[in-house]
Amino acid sequence: MQIIDNPYAGQGLTMPGIPAPSIDHKAPASLLRQCPEHGVTPMIDAQGLARRLGVAQVRVKDERGRMGLGSFKALGAAYVIAHEAVQAGGDFATALSGRCYVTASAGNHGLSVAAGAPVFGARAVVYLSDTVPEGFAARLRAKGAEVVRAGHDYEESMQAAFEAAERNGWTLLSDSSWEGYTALPHRLMEGYLQMAAECLDQIEEPTHILLQAGVGGLAGACAALFRARYGEGPRIIVVEPDAAPALHASIGAGQAVETRGPVSIMGRLDCKAPSLIALKGLSRDASAFALITEAEAEAAMPILHAEGLETSPSGGAGLAAALADPGALGLGPSSRVLAILSEGPDA
Repeated sequence: MQIIDNPYAGQGLTMPGIPAPSIDHKAPASLLRQCPEHGVTPMIDAQGLARRLGVAQVRVKDERGRMGLGSFKALGAAYVIAHEAVQAGGDFATALSGRCYVTASAGNHGLSVAAGAPVFGARAVVYLSDTVPEGFAARLRAKGAEVVRAGHDYEESMQAAFEAAERNGWTLLSDSSWEGYTALPHRLMEGYLQMAAECLDQIEEPTHILLQAGVGGLAGACAALFRARYGEGPRIIVVEPDAAPALHASIGAGQAVETRGPVSIMGRLDCKAPSLIALKGLSRDASAFALITEAEAEAAMPILHAEGLETSPSGGAGLAAALADPGALGLGPSSRVLAILSEGPDA
């Protein structure tokens, strides 16, 4: 594992025109109260992991059952679509009739788009790269989405989705953000605040918070709210695959950079460029950025399974970092660790 301290902590990178992540957790809470599928996800007291790591406590936010979609992403794209339906007014079932939402996905973001769009009368088109398993494509189709294969990696499939949106007048709904495209992803990250707000109600203040990241949406949203509530107290550590070090490399360079690397088994985290909103927030709110290897992620899976925390290498990446080298993360006998199990094993 590689880890670097964040030299911009407390101040953040200067990124004109890019908004910082929202901390308005009451906005998604208000909307989600109207959703019959919504329910607070559990916080697990992982005593076995705490003993293995030699720490006082490990609390794990379990997102595997979130709204029946199997991951925290249920709070993202579907929240954006629901927000637009409220703004459109009228009968919810037809509020977005005639609209089409298009996206690219390496996993659960596409499922959130696919689930959210038809509820309000809209279509969903999801672009997948060649590396995304066909089983996931089948899950998208089962939700009513049209699936299009394009490109060898996430970045190429996103470019194809962007071009389709321009060509057809569709609404591009990405979980990343870039220059000129911030409004919808900012709202999408706001949806993730529901998960962070639930954590605040379920635990005492942790000393260490482990947040896995692809483009950085989950990490950026959670870190913003945790800093707003806890101040400088907890050490917030962002964990990425060493094959996709988008945030780690950007912090090292002092600006957003696009990285290169092989395909990672941490598929939902295998994103080579950061979301600019997430980067802006994390450059201010994160304490450190860590990279884990494929072997470190894989080695953690049977351990987590034995503890009743069965997940994917993406969903357990934060805990994998702790298991790989607790000392490097600054963990000790008095540490109280918070981690997020962001998806189930079949996500």
